[in-house]
Amino acid sequence: MRHRFAVTSLAVALLAPGSVTAAQHDHPAGQEVIGTVSFPVSCSAEAGRLFERAVAMLHSFWFDRAEHAFRDVAAADPSCMMAQWGIAMTAWGNPMTRAAPAPGQTEVAQAALAAARPLAANATPRERAWLDAAAALWEGAPERDHTARMRAHEVAQKRVMDANPGDAEAAIFYGRIVVANAPPADLTFARQLHAAEVLEPLFARQPDHPGLAHYIIHAFDAPALAGQGLDAARRYAGIAPAAPHALHMPSHIFTRLGLWDESIAMNTRSAQAEPLPDAAVHPMDYMVYAYLQLGRDREAGEVVARAIQNPDTYYGGLLGYNFAAMPARYALERERWAEARALPVPTGAAPFVTAVPRFARALGAARSGGVDQASAEVDALAALRDALRAQQDAYWATVVEAQRLSAAAWVALARDDRADALRLAAQAAELEETVEKHPVTPGPLIPARELQGDLLLALDRPAEALTAYEKTLEREPRRARALFGAARAAELTGQAEQARRRYTELLELMQGADAERPEPAVARAFLARR
Repeated sequence: MRHRFAVTSLAVALLAPGSVTAAQHDHPAGQEVIGTVSFPVSCSAEAGRLFERAVAMLHSFWFDRAEHAFRDVAAADPSCMMAQWGIAMTAWGNPMTRAAPAPGQTEVAQAALAAARPLAANATPRERAWLDAAAALWEGAPERDHTARMRAHEVAQKRVMDANPGDAEAAIFYGRIVVANAPPADLTFARQLHAAEVLEPLFARQPDHPGLAHYIIHAFDAPALAGQGLDAARRYAGIAPAAPHALHMPSHIFTRLGLWDESIAMNTRSAQAEPLPDAAVHPMDYMVYAYLQLGRDREAGEVVARAIQNPDTYYGGLLGYNFAAMPARYALERERWAEARALPVPTGAAPFVTAVPRFARALGAARSGGVDQASAEVDALAALRDALRAQQDAYWATVVEAQRLSAAAWVALARDDRADALRLAAQAAELEETVEKHPVTPGPLIPARELQGDLLLALDRPAEALTAYEKTLEREPRRARALFGAARAAELTGQAEQARRRYTELLELMQGADAERPEPAVARAFLARR
């Protein structure tokens, strides 16, 4: 069965006319379109139709709607074992975060698996293999390590794929878990490239499949690979425009390529389509990041102001990072150091979330005459790093340690210990570049390598600063602060052509910047002298 799912929709914000991200399909007006999925199961015809619709929602991480849809499958055909498979898979949530599901979700999944087992006798061998793959993910939960369960799920999902070479969904779910299991410290991206080899031929044959577009974007969500994901990024929103995550996900690639206008357009649509305010903070953080690169600070500030109205609501869970990051970005990118040092620190948040305002406060204090406060914030970051290590969270411990080192470099500079400042800044940059960014964030609050460039400029070492800024731009293209730093460093070293090129690029980037932004005036003054 192949179904184009179109049912009456909730209000979904429309993209501005003429935007290059508006990949348009011929969808009926006012309809909820979530893509095309072919996943035949041995259930009633009506249950099969509802099942494929639910899987399409699952592929776009529309978890609340997908769970309801799978329960509709079970209601339509109580003997349909695959409905329970769907509930268990939906309870997992976003596999790309690599975070263990909440205890309540584990209970939902295990209840679904228990309900599925009595139905397995009437299922096909293929369907029982699918159920075994889902069970591998939840076996021993929550006591058994979640990372080990994800690896077991990958092994089991590969068995499903190998035993059913004509089952495209088996290959798609295999590619999905391969990307999710890719080590963040492997900068060869071997696992992501393997997944792409599985997924891309299928996308050529099924161009309207939401999961294929989605997981290809995740596979190429790295600086060295992002260009290969641009086609999927520009097509995904047109495939599943009703799903809020499908509207957001293209901005992962747009952010990697510095396509800020496209990122703003898609995240605006996503945030407007998201019915849950706490979920909307994820696209809003990406939106704030993009606005700041364009110098559109007023619009960035409006998004931040909307987000922080109810602070007690948002600090929990992974998305607490986005909530904490928005005001921190807003202060740091604009170099409002006093504003940064006064950011509130949440209570009861996860250590990697608490580290966000601690890092901003440390930088802000060190760069605005508050060295004692900055030193205390650096100590607080060390404690948060240690807490993450105790939790065996190596990824976030690495991120927080890089933040600590960056902030400590500025504390050393404030105390006129130049040698220590240089050493710490270099260590921070090198450490941060050993891991890729987490999918929850559009990027570091300020890249450690960019901060190293700032410090080198402050020490009147513009040639070394230029190297640091240019290296930042390799990982974070079209970042406004790095572009301006590179242009200024090139100017100071007498490299007029490179300065001209970077100032010109900055002006193109900031043609719609607020009048208060100083960078365009500096760029225009330099170019006028040439």
